[in-house]
Amino acid sequence: MYSNDLICDILEFIDNNFKRDISIEEIFLKFSYNRYYIMKKFKKEIGVSIITYINMLKIYYSLNELSHSNNSIVLISINSGFNSLEYYSEIFKKVIGISPNKYRKICLFNNSICMDDCVKDNVIELYRFISSVREYKKNRKPKGNPVLIRSIFR
Repeated sequence: MYSNDLICDILEFIDNNFKRDISIEEIFLKFSYNRYYIMKKFKKEIGVSIITYINMLKIYYSLNELSHSNNSIVLISINSGFNSLEYYSEIFKKVIGISPNKYRKICLFNNSICMDDCVKDNVIELYRFISSVREYKKNRKPKGNPVLIRSIFR
């Protein structure tokens, strides 16, 4: 069974624009579908709401920067598409289980032994989720030229 084209288009749009402030209304207007239809279809196909997906994608991209750069957490939150450090920290803690500052300290000291199993599980789950969404997009029905039907009566 192929992935839904509308949902794949929405995922592509989000993936290309998540670092800026995109609104749900912008998505509804861009794709010219009823907001409730899109929200229901997205949740059915992906398993989470559009806002949750956007936030999880932002956190996913911030993990690498937290563990491999010297940028401030404020700059990382902005680079990841969040408008406020408080909101970034709140979502980060909700998804990962600890604050971004604590996560960075654990990573900088390469001390994954100190990382709680729950936190490790949350990070692994986030990576699996993003990977499953990428697989969903790959399973899209191929767009190609229609097959020409040749007639024996030509």
